[in-house]
Amino acid sequence: MVSEAKPGPLAGIKVLDLTTVVLGPLATQILGDLGAEVVKIEPPEGDIMRYAGPARHRGMGHVFLNLNRNKRSLVLDLKRPEAAPIVLALVAQSDVFMHNMRPQAMARLGFAWERLQQIKLL
Repeated sequence: MVSEAKPGPLAGIKVLDLTTVVLGPLATQILGDLGAEVVKIEPPEGDIMRYAGPARHRGMGHVFLNLNRNKRSLVLDLKRPEAAPIVLALVAQSDVFMHNMRPQAMARLGFAWERLQQIKLL
């Protein structure tokens, strides 16, 4: 008998994930496992963990696959100006925004806390 999957306690919560390496993706993986809708944004070259450890296919390392289950993926080059409106629109639709970049790097990209906060207040 096959049991029907029940929605998790975070069903209906939207998470925008700009995290990389291990700990950030692990945190958002847990949110996805609990039912949140997680959208991971990766640079064109992909998250660095795509290439770590053994893999059957290039760019699909076992650590990356495990840490990014239950997530949708979107490729955006955050250094290009045309990426900003897309990220800001996703921020407006999200309940949670996670990143593990230094605040100065986020500000250089145009995503300082003050700007993101204004979007959520609109």
